[in-house]
Amino acid sequence: MKTLKIDQLRPTQLTHGLREVLKKAETYRKLKGHELEMAIAEKPVPIVYGPRGDAYAIDHHHVAAALWRADVKRVPVVLVRDFSTLSPAEFWLTLENNRWAYPYNALGQRMTFEDMREHIWTLEDDVFRSLSAAVRDAGGYEKTNVPLEEFRWDDFFRHSLPQPRTDAEFAALTTKGVKLAKTKAALGLPGYQGPAA
Repeated sequence: MKTLKIDQLRPTQLTHGLREVLKKAETYRKLKGHELEMAIAEKPVPIVYGPRGDAYAIDHHHVAAALWRADVKRVPVVLVRDFSTLSPAEFWLTLENNRWAYPYNALGQRMTFEDMREHIWTLEDDVFRSLSAAVRDAGGYEKTNVPLEEFRWDDFFRHSLPQPRTDAEFAALTTKGVKLAKTKAALGLPGYQGPAA
């Protein structure tokens, strides 16, 4: 399988959930040898080639950022499409039309594509992105193959819950988030499971 240095991967989103990245990095740090190799191999990063032949990650930003923090320098990649002949404007429009780019900051505000970061590990922390993952892991909704599903839940929670400032507040909001995810207010979001039985 083809691999690339993590510092060669360009992000296609502005934010990630730092809590989620740190949690994954801790897991990777505990693995050694073959176990680590297998964990890395099971999550290849899907990429597209952009202008100048740069490799852009269109998913698994959290995995790549966590591996970087765990001192892993290369990741397996899977080439999805080659857009290297497109202009920058055509490239970003194509990515957005395919739901492979998410140019929104940690406040949920639309930004320009010029605001995209150069490296995956420098993405802005969005605590609600971590919350959406925590709620999913706690059974609030099911994981799907819908592109950018976590960001849709992220935005839902940002508009429904206060921003947590401590670990205790984050834990309490995760519990509230699970309950909220099962209400009719979340109907239509990917992985919605309906009211709790």
